[in-house]
Amino acid sequence: MKTILYPDRGDWESLCTRPEIMKSDLESVVSGIIEGVRKDRDEALLYYSSKFDGVKLNSITVSPDEITNGISQIPEDLKKAINTARLNIEKFHSAQLLDEASVETSNGVKCWRKSVPVEKVGLYIPGGSAPLFSTVLMLGIPAKIAGCREIILCTPPDKNGNVNPVILFTANLTGITRIFKTGGAQAIAAMAYGTESIPAVYKIFGPGNQYVTKAKELIQQDGIPIDMPAGPSEVLVIADKTANPEFVAADLLSQAEHGADSQVVMVTDSADLPGKVNIEIEKQLDVLPRKAIATKALENSMMVVLKSTEECMSFSNTYAPEHLIINTANYLMLAEKVINAGSVFLGSFSCESAGDYASGTNHTLPTNGFARNFSGVSVESFQKKISFQELSAEGIINLGPSIETMAEAENLRAHRNAVSLRLKSIKNGLYRQSCQG
Repeated sequence: MKTILYPDRGDWESLCTRPEIMKSDLESVVSGIIEGVRKDRDEALLYYSSKFDGVKLNSITVSPDEITNGISQIPEDLKKAINTARLNIEKFHSAQLLDEASVETSNGVKCWRKSVPVEKVGLYIPGGSAPLFSTVLMLGIPAKIAGCREIILCTPPDKNGNVNPVILFTANLTGITRIFKTGGAQAIAAMAYGTESIPAVYKIFGPGNQYVTKAKELIQQDGIPIDMPAGPSEVLVIADKTANPEFVAADLLSQAEHGADSQVVMVTDSADLPGKVNIEIEKQLDVLPRKAIATKALENSMMVVLKSTEECMSFSNTYAPEHLIINTANYLMLAEKVINAGSVFLGSFSCESAGDYASGTNHTLPTNGFARNFSGVSVESFQKKISFQELSAEGIINLGPSIETMAEAENLRAHRNAVSLRLKSIKNGLYRQSCQG
């Protein structure tokens, strides 16, 4: 990893720019896949499974027998670990179910909001070299807590046409049984527009490669909502002289192994720390199964030395990381200054892996600087808020003149009349109460 010493603030924005992904004809390729699915539906999904996944499928739908067989293959210790994570994630997300109070904005005028689940949602779970069964928990659990009526899951099959057994076990554990064998941009298109096998949904969630990300971007332009803009995974670690270099190196590598396009950053006020961390990175890198992937990610990563931990915090807010680890003696003080971050990990023992798997917080987070204006997935992501208002006769009498004046100023006479007619009715004693209760 390259080390940058005391950069000027004017250079921070350029330093915080993520590495460019090769895009060339990405949009045209993905657009073609989406149109293929819209036109040929299941037939297109079977074709793309053969083309991209190298497997000829007889059916896109995962059968109950396949789910049962998959569950039987999971060792008990892994089942226990996943169940521990499930309980923590359920506990954290259940606390997000809050009823909002009714507010009387003026005499006779009551307003409130009600949380209503998105009825149909689609979850995309990447397969490939690292099937993200943990993401099934992170998406399935809040969807269930929110009360979504229909939850479907798409994930790519392996070369034998099977879905990873751990994904099947975890989906079943969260109550998801409608599972489909399709991946990539074609899976996003199927959930967006529907096929003979896969129903169209109202909102799509889940991470993926650049093809999946581009597909989500394109279907969003067509009016189908997604969870958030997403890109390669990233972490920023703020560390001072008290930080254990071994821990810092492990945290950086835990993100670097996600993908060659991931980026990891360390920001420190200790000029000695980068050298120590680099030594530890070399030691730990040698024993990683995904060494080649992590090594490639480190080429696009950096260590930045600044004058104080407060300045490090300012740099982090400029970068707006997906994951932020604050491993300093004054981490609680710095935590108060966090403005832009997807999820924050405080102190020496709060590794990012805890949030990825089992602490309870959600690991589906905004990347590529979108933490400046997006939150991570929560129960609210699977809900919509509907506002209500109830005006009594007293309420329309009190508020009516203001509404009439504003409507007239905007030259919206029918808006004014809707109030004026009610006020006239009340004045004439024809209608005393506008509510049933």
